[in-house]
Amino acid sequence: MAKVDRLFERVGARDFISPDSLVAIKVHFGEPGNTAYVKPIYIRQIVDRVRDLGAKPFITDANTLYVGGRCNSVDHLNTAIRHGFDYSSVNAPLIIADGLRGREFVTVPIDQENLKEAKVARAIFEADSLIGVAHVHGHELFGFGACIKNIGMGCASRGGKQIMHSGLLPAIDESRCQGCGECVKWCPAEAITIHEKKAKIDPKKCFGCGECTISCTNGAVRIVWDNSNERIQQKTAEFCLGVLKNKQKKSAFFNFLINVTPDCNCCSYSDASIVPDVGILASTDPVAIDQTAIDLVNSQPGNPNSALKRNRRPGQDKFRGINPDIDYRIILRYGEEIVLGSREYELIEV
Repeated sequence: MAKVDRLFERVGARDFISPDSLVAIKVHFGEPGNTAYVKPIYIRQIVDRVRDLGAKPFITDANTLYVGGRCNSVDHLNTAIRHGFDYSSVNAPLIIADGLRGREFVTVPIDQENLKEAKVARAIFEADSLIGVAHVHGHELFGFGACIKNIGMGCASRGGKQIMHSGLLPAIDESRCQGCGECVKWCPAEAITIHEKKAKIDPKKCFGCGECTISCTNGAVRIVWDNSNERIQQKTAEFCLGVLKNKQKKSAFFNFLINVTPDCNCCSYSDASIVPDVGILASTDPVAIDQTAIDLVNSQPGNPNSALKRNRRPGQDKFRGINPDIDYRIILRYGEEIVLGSREYELIEV
């Protein structure tokens, strides 16, 4: 625990956290059945240091796009509490940043190559400062997940997540559609009508906001998962830029290189760690901290009793060993290109 305290001091949190300010601590509570998320005992240390500065911390995440244990605030909070994130453990309230059903967001102009705006979860946008806490892991779509994904994807509203995952318009699965009209009610483009008790989407009016995907409780609005790995990584970096737009010099990030699993915390299970535990990183640069995490993981010997079946020797690429067809460095190169941060870093041990 003392290590977390020392990192909090060295990352310069005192410089941007002021008394009575509202501080969002962005975590991942883990999907039900998952055990690899950063544990509440570590989060408590960060909370207590924020409180020592006279500020008001809250623990937060945004609802998931997929239907699971965290797709609305009620289920999300129940999952968080079951995983130990109750007030008595973390000493701070839990707030799901994009509201009950994922509709509470602020549209932030970003004017990037892929996206012109980002839908940032409202509670995170309105917070005075942000501390991102990420668990480093492999990922079946990104190849690697840590700070940029935790902030970019994790701080987006459900509609924002839909935009990052898909470049095509949603479609109606008529076998599931009950003709209830809930999607019609929430469509801002008036692109949906009910015809013969089934919803119909007018592609000439629809602009892919994702509201229908989060409004339908029957799972009848199908997301067309068409984006390449390159596009989704670029969009996530752009969203990260949007999240941090009003948090310039008011953010810090922690990457936990502990129990580095081959899969995301959104899975309903946790596989064996692919390398020995490395430690904890802290930085104010989301690109640098992720580059450092990758380099440190790759410098370790691989666990032969894990999903890592190749590239086990120190210095070999562990994340390509798990997902050889995914170039996970795209998000770092692109993040540097859009001035999200720098891949160059100095590693200081504390």
